[in-house]
This record gives sequence, structure tokens and C-alpha cells, in this order.
Amino acid sequence: MTTSDAFLGGKLTLQQPEKGFRAGLDSVMLAAAVPAVTGETVLELGSGAGVAALCLAKRVHGVRVLGLEIQADLVALATANTEHNKLIEWVLFLNAAVEAPPEGMTPNSFDHVMMNPPFFVEGTDDAPPGLARATAHIADAEALARWTKCARIYLKSKGRLTAILPAERLPDMLAALEKGFGAIDLFPLWSRPGVSAKRVLLTARMGSRTPLTLKPGLVLHAPDAKYTPEAEAILRDGAALNLSPPVLTGGVPRSGEGGA
Repeated sequence: MTTSDAFLGGKLTLQQPEKGFRAGLDSVMLAAAVPAVTGETVLELGSGAGVAALCLAKRVHGVRVLGLEIQADLVALATANTEHNKLIEWVLFLNAAVEAPPEGMTPNSFDHVMMNPPFFVEGTDDAPPGLARATAHIADAEALARWTKCARIYLKSKGRLTAILPAERLPDMLAALEKGFGAIDLFPLWSRPGVSAKRVLLTARMGSRTPLTLKPGLVLHAPDAKYTPEAEAILRDGAALNLSPPVLTGGVPRSGEGGA
């Protein structure tokens, strides 16, 4: 069973599993943070039902996205979503594990890699129930290192990795980035003012020696619990989120905005 869900203020209508892994704010924010421009190529690791890839393709006309997903049923659903939203020319999903990409993929061939890696480590008490959700959310302690290695293999020189992850996984992620990456920007997402950030967006550039930078971040909710205007512009209007200054490009970006 699936549900029909609207994204980007109705610009996309996507089918998602009624039960199991369901994409939401994290996927939209991840897509908004990828600084791709027209004509570039993006590899998504763990593409699920295609929400992040299709949000990116809808925002930046002419960007080509390849998504790898280990669950075959989600690949079929993502492909159907691509066809329904008339993005089949630009987005392709393949059934493959991140640790074992399909034959024929060329190393050092993508301008960008984006990923929303498994949040939980096997054996933790807060891991979600259900096989489908467990597959999407749970992995062993070395999974982040393997996903980052995959990004390193397939990114071009000076290409960018963009990821979203829980704040508590930052030490593991930063350790994984020590080999081959620099110019790391950390961008916290606060649910409301005065609370700790539970999610962090991150970008890193292949082959850079630029030091790490902690950015101002984005507050998602105002005191009245509504989305802030900045968050609303991303979630409803399809604005780009630039992790390097300025914070928000504003409005619905023109094709090619949000450059690296």
C-alpha cells in the first residue's frame, strides 16, 4: 500500500510506502542543499522512493541524477514517481547496494554526491521496528565510512559531497571525511530557537585543504510552531539552501543557481 504525497508546494506528487521508510523534511532539505547547476551530474546514495532526487531535478532544470537503492520495491516506486512527474529524461534509479555499485559506473565521474545515510547503529535501543524501516535506518558502525568511501570513488576532483545526518553521528562522519575531503561546512538545523540541533547538513569538497567551517544554520519553526519564512521558502516554494553564505538564495531559484 502507498500514499500520495505532495512536495514543494504541490510541484511534485510522489507515491510512498504507507508503512516503512517515508521521506519528509530531511529529504527536501538535502535536495535543497546540493549546489548543483544545469548540466552537472549527481549520484544519490540510498535514494528510497526518489524524494530527494526528484526535488533536486525539479529545482535545477537540466541536472542529471542517478540514485542507488538496495530495496527493489523502492526502486520500482521511485521510477514510477519519475515517470509521473515527467522527469524520466533526467533521473534514473538502480537497484544496488552502496557498497556494491553497478558495473559500468565510472569512478571520478560525478560532480556531486548526496546522501541521507542510515541513522542508527545496529543493536541500539532507539532503532526503529519493521524490516523496511530497519533497512533504511540501521547499519553497522562502519557504514558511514563505507558510504563516504563510495562518494570519494565516484566524485570528480573538487566535486562536492552533501549529506544530512543526526548531530550525534558527526564525529563518525568527520572521521570518514579525513581521507580525501576538505572545505567541510557544517550547517545545523534547529527545530526552534534555543534548542539543540538534532540534524546537521554537511558539505565537503574532494581534494580541498580548506579548513572546516561551522555555519549559522537554519531555524525551522517559529515560536507559534509554524515554519519560519526561510524554511517555508525551501519546503513549499522550492528555494535552494546555500550552506556557504548567504544562507538562503531566496524565492524560487532560477535554473543553475546554488553553484559550488
